Amino acid sequence: MNTTPIHTASTRITFVGGGNMACALIGGLLQRGYEANRFHVVEISDTTRQHLTQKFRVRTSAALPHGKLETDVVLLAVKPQQLREVARALRPALESQLVLTIAAGVRIVDLSRWLGGYNRVARAMPNTPALVLAGASAVCATAEVDATQREQAESILAAVGSVIWVEDETQLDAVTAVSGSGPAYVFYFIEAIDQAAQEMGLNAAQARQLVIDTFVGAAKLASGSEESAAILRARVTSKGGTTERAISEFDVANLKQHIISAVKSAAARSRELGDTFGQAG
Repeated sequence: MNTTPIHTASTRITFVGGGNMACALIGGLLQRGYEANRFHVVEISDTTRQHLTQKFRVRTSAALPHGKLETDVVLLAVKPQQLREVARALRPALESQLVLTIAAGVRIVDLSRWLGGYNRVARAMPNTPALVLAGASAVCATAEVDATQREQAESILAAVGSVIWVEDETQLDAVTAVSGSGPAYVFYFIEAIDQAAQEMGLNAAQARQLVIDTFVGAAKLASGSEESAAILRARVTSKGGTTERAISEFDVANLKQHIISAVKSAAARSRELGDTFGQAG
């Protein structure tokens, strides 16, 4: 069902960078009722531009146009290392548009500085399940971003999954550690249980199907329940049963605390990267 408000579906969006996340967003927005003629993608790769034109019928170019941009939102979907150069090229083209960045680790204050003090900026942290329209994003905006622009940002990100707002940008380090890096944690567990299944005699296809379907099913069960993960886990863990034996192994290894420590370490690394990118110019 299309849940995008009519006025946001008419938003003109310029994507700077045409990689996987930009493709996911364009595809999701088209499914939500946006028209391809509302999009312009700036991408230096000839091959990528051809792919975008063929798949989505969007307008593309190899560089930002001269003069002011005829757009409502500029979505920066380039690598963090490229963002300073892109921002400096973008600076003369801005009037009052929303600049929405999905480049990991680059703080709003630094992007604004590279944009010559331009402050209508929002920063989002999506994750890779956005590629299958099952992402989880968090977004933070400056005070200069008005209500309409906040709605535009949320509408764009909601095209590929759920969206939360954080008012304190430092919380995006936690978001990066939890949902940004989170899919890798899930894949790590899938990898381990898959290996155990095969070591116990299941073939590769059987192991893959059982493990992935178990993770998908458990996630759906948690998503559809108002009860905590701890309660849901307890319901599966019968006294003296097989699940209790496995959980006791986790507890002996202090696995929960190791996971908590690992996620906090990822957040610390996010802060470090923000410091590093901020020192660049």
